[in-house]
This record gives sequence, C-alpha cells and structure tokens, in this order.
Amino acid sequence: MPDGPDSPYAVLGVDRRASAAELRRAYRRRQRKTHPDLGGDPVAFHAVQVAWERIGTPAARAAYDREAAGAPHRPGGRDEEGTRTWTSGTRRGSARAPSRARSYGHPGGASRQRFLTLVREWAGRGTALEDPYDEDLLARAPVEIRHALADALAEESTARTLGALGASWVLWHDVVTEAGEWTLRPGAPVTDPPKIDHVALGPTGLFLVQSEDWGAPVTVRGSELVSPGLPPGEEPVRAFERRARIVRSWRVAVAALVVVLPDDALAEDVILLRRAGWRHATVYAVRRRALGALLSGGTGRRIGEEEFFAVRDRLNQVIRFV
Repeated sequence: MPDGPDSPYAVLGVDRRASAAELRRAYRRRQRKTHPDLGGDPVAFHAVQVAWERIGTPAARAAYDREAAGAPHRPGGRDEEGTRTWTSGTRRGSARAPSRARSYGHPGGASRQRFLTLVREWAGRGTALEDPYDEDLLARAPVEIRHALADALAEESTARTLGALGASWVLWHDVVTEAGEWTLRPGAPVTDPPKIDHVALGPTGLFLVQSEDWGAPVTVRGSELVSPGLPPGEEPVRAFERRARIVRSWRVAVAALVVVLPDDALAEDVILLRRAGWRHATVYAVRRRALGALLSGGTGRRIGEEEFFAVRDRLNQVIRFV
C-alpha cells in the first residue's frame, strides 16, 4: 500500500522497505535539515520527531505497519475500550493509541544553542560550517562541545519518553530557575543555562527531571552521582537541588527530583539517592528506559483531578522559559 504524504516514511523520506540503519540515517538527516536552530521549520522539525516516535524502534514500526495495513485490533491491548479520563489518556470505542502529553517549551533548545555557539567559536570566526553535526568534525572537537551536543540529545530523548506518558500529563521544558533572562551574547562566556530540563505534572504528582549524558559510566557516592565524564569537583545532584529551589516561589509540592541517564550508564534501572526530608525532596537516578514506569508509579501518593488542574494552572502562570 502506498504511503501518503503524512506517513512517517514520507516525512523521513525513506521507502517502507528501508533497513533500520537507513531509517536512522534518514532521521538524522531530516533532523538536521529541519532543526529551528539551523534555520529549519519548527513545524517540520516536530513532524520529524513524531515520525521517528512512530517507526523509530522495531516494535513501534511493526505496530504502525500493522495499523497501516488495516490489521484488526486485538482486544486486551493498551487501547482496549475504556473511557477517556484525565488519569489514563485512553479513549473508549477507539483503536487509536493514547494521545501524547501536552508540552510547552523547546526541549534541548538551549543546549543546542550552546553547542552551536561553542562549535562555531572553536572553528573560528568567519569559518563557514556546512554541517556542525558532521561526525568527523565532532570527533576533533573539544570534549565541552561534544558534551553540549550530548546534553541536547539527552533532553530531546527524555522529552519523547515523557510525551509518551499520555494526555493525563503536562510538560514544561527548558524552565528557567533564576531571575532575569539567559541569553548567549557575542563575547559573553558560554555557560550552561540556569534551568530545569523538564517539569512533568501527572496523576502521581509533580516531578522535576534533569537529562544527562556524560559519555561514561555513572556510580553513586553517598547521595551524589560521580562519573569520569564529569569535570573534577562537579556535584550534579546538589546543583540540581539548588536549581529546584525555584519551586518555593511557585508554591507547589514536588513529588521527586529525577536525574535521567542513558541506559548503559547506570547499573540499575532506578536508584534512590535521597529520601524526602524537611530540607530535601526525594531524589532518584534512573535509566531512561525506566523513566515512564517511575513517574507512572509515582512515590506512593496520587493527586485528585481538582488538585491536578489547580497545580497546572499555577505553573502556567509562574513558569518562564530559557
């Protein structure tokens, strides 16, 4: 059956028979071409992300192909009949998959801006970079530049995972945590923005989520994360907790702080770093593959519909973006 112009295969510019490697190359190519930071169209960039979510993994691709071929719905699946509710995001009488979480902000946007600024400064003023994401170029780049790109990719990947939690969740990305505006001005030091990568609100509460990829294994020392990929003396969990103090001005309760790492960086799916106390919220380190389960399961307390909408409306009033 031919693919229409809105099919994920058409959006990525590949044939339905493309191999997994061809599909991934096409995704990266389209991502670079449409990325807003490289002069691309934000709408097209979003379409590329959605297309990858639909066919980017073998399981997702097989499910899409079955649906496109008109395969009958099998009772008992996640889209089994059920009324749409604020706690589930499912819909009765429909074979469609649950809708995605409502999302605000540009996940990974500030980190990509930082990466592009750094790589252009490193290449030298007046040097035209045809492709700042060229693999050979990145292999020669200083570690700070590669880490900046890894940050952006990690944030974008986590945003896709959070989006899959469904319509009962609301997400805010690149949330500023200090007074004033954070911008990259010519001649100014290129620093990490004072931000929280993701704020996620759902039936199990409010979570502050930080996406990290230090390119090396991560272990736990006390309540801190350590890694050979981190600069000496850096304390990422304590830095995250300092940024999280912004919630005091929001006047909302936080269920947990969550540091998300690549699946191969941690030895366990979920590690409890700090239990809730009078000065600290509960803090977890989690593999990205386990993030959805952690947030869906929550920390033992579920919030009611009235509280959910009250917190959502409050956050929409007070949250500012980088």
